[in-house]
Amino acid sequence: MSDDHHTLERIRPSAATGVAVIDEQLRTMPSGPGVYRMLDRRGDALYVGKAKNLKKRVGSYVRLDRLPGRLQRMVADTASMEVIVTHTEVEALLLESNLIKRLAPRYNILLRDDKSFPYILITGGDDWPQIVKHRGARSRKGRYFGPFASAAAVNQTLSHLQRAFLLRSCSDAVFSGRTRPCLLYQIKRCSAPCVGRITREDYGTLVDEARSFLSGGSQRIQRELAVRMEAASQAMDFESAAVYRDRLRALARVQAHQDINLPRVEEADVVALHQAGGQACIQVFFFRSGCNYGNRAYFPAHTQNEEPGEIVAAFLGQFYEDKQPPRLVLVSEQPAEAELLAEALAVRAGYRVTIARPLRGDRRKIVDLALNNAREALGRRMAESASQRRLLEEVQTVFGLEAPPDRIEVYDNSHISGSDAVGAMVVAGPEGLAKASYRKFNIRAAELAPGDDYGMMREVLTRRFRRAQKEDPDRERGMWPDLVLIDGGVGQLNVACQVFADLGVDDVALAAISKGPDRDAGREQFHLPNRPAFSLDPKSPVLYFLQRLRDEAHRFAIGSHRARRSKGLGQSTLDDVPGVGPRRKRALLHHFGSAREVAGAGLADLESVEGISRALAKKIYDHFHSGG
Repeated sequence: MSDDHHTLERIRPSAATGVAVIDEQLRTMPSGPGVYRMLDRRGDALYVGKAKNLKKRVGSYVRLDRLPGRLQRMVADTASMEVIVTHTEVEALLLESNLIKRLAPRYNILLRDDKSFPYILITGGDDWPQIVKHRGARSRKGRYFGPFASAAAVNQTLSHLQRAFLLRSCSDAVFSGRTRPCLLYQIKRCSAPCVGRITREDYGTLVDEARSFLSGGSQRIQRELAVRMEAASQAMDFESAAVYRDRLRALARVQAHQDINLPRVEEADVVALHQAGGQACIQVFFFRSGCNYGNRAYFPAHTQNEEPGEIVAAFLGQFYEDKQPPRLVLVSEQPAEAELLAEALAVRAGYRVTIARPLRGDRRKIVDLALNNAREALGRRMAESASQRRLLEEVQTVFGLEAPPDRIEVYDNSHISGSDAVGAMVVAGPEGLAKASYRKFNIRAAELAPGDDYGMMREVLTRRFRRAQKEDPDRERGMWPDLVLIDGGVGQLNVACQVFADLGVDDVALAAISKGPDRDAGREQFHLPNRPAFSLDPKSPVLYFLQRLRDEAHRFAIGSHRARRSKGLGQSTLDDVPGVGPRRKRALLHHFGSAREVAGAGLADLESVEGISRALAKKIYDHFHSGG
């Protein structure tokens, strides 16, 4: 017997009143578009819905056996109804989103979003415009650029822009009262217009350049600065050349993380949904003026057992209820009634809005990246939530432990053909991920064959537990785990068992997690000493928790490996890059300002440098960024 049937049997006796209320409303219910509200005995909203045909849509609620359990409970709680008739279905959708956000009914999918987005504002209407961070209503005159996903993202960008364009950030009151330059002038983040260190005409040029850069003209501005730097250098005006060099470096830092980009797309939001363990996460990436302005994770409520398309549709309707939508919204899941939703967003924005689910190409890659971020964010949330203790109790059951583990250690390795090999250990416990306890192990054994994962795991575990035996022999300092989880299969598990046997460690549980058939997530196999391999229910929260721990170990191992590798790469110069001779080296330095900024540049930025072909740009990028 299904869960919905059991729910119906429990609810049916108490649902009679709710069904009667709905039947009474149906007698006078119009057949046109509108919005309806289900209310409880106190008059609070239980559910808000919209319909193209109110009578038909509301009439579906009296057939309890066709409703999911959530809506059956909603009908049982309904004491009254309110109906608002609208002229069009689009108007009904807009009103529905507004009411859901304002009333937060407990049976609707809800977006919990209480933060406004920060923008960068270049003020207008005065002779000496400011460049500042802005939140809230756009009541000040000027050009707004954004939204940025976080205050950290806008603060970092603003700092680099101040160095690049030397615009003032002080208030008008401070500006008018200055008699000498402030500290920002001394550290080359302002041109000191307050005390006449720059002419009005030259300051206006800086303002125009900043607006152009933030509007997508970054390549042109960088080329112009490179030309000026070269001219100043040729004229032996090295002080001016150094200023241009510093400005180029600042602009390069603004774009240092622009490998996450959308070619040929000026303005878009990327919205990706991941569901697991009865919860959902939606990750949003913001692209404006051809630049990535960061991303933010959202965790809508009441999404358990909801279809992906319904969740995405509810999210988009509520998310853009008080925000200006971009012209393009890329989604991982096709939202319910996508055409109607796009029309509603267009009405709100005043221009055409396209909602698209790309299946291939660069746009699909960006959606997949957002989807991976959603998966990671949900994993972190679940791992660090109040349900942690319950998950640890399930881990106890799965692995046959004597008690819920207080400390789980997970191990993984990372390398490229054996070079710069690093082992990694991550730790989790009742408080979630214990990042202060993470450890990395630079592989030392010179006799290991390249790519010997077994040998690397043997060295890591030996070093780890020899140290524990030496520094915490009485196990009073919390250095000993209750469970060790290895990323790997039977071979890695056997290595761990041998290390424990050699060291005389016989009271720490060991397990390994390996990818299942076709390496599909959800089909992982678990390996325990002297037991057949087994799998868990793909929908099990404890499986998702263990996947998250395995993925965190993998992430930390790769990050540690890249850090070790980049330490050596950072000592390289452009002379070490095959195919980069004096002329191309000069072009790169003119464009980016320094070899360090070239090393941090994105592929698209490298391709834009004169004389750098697509193939050479890829070679330069790989030289500085390749990692396991």
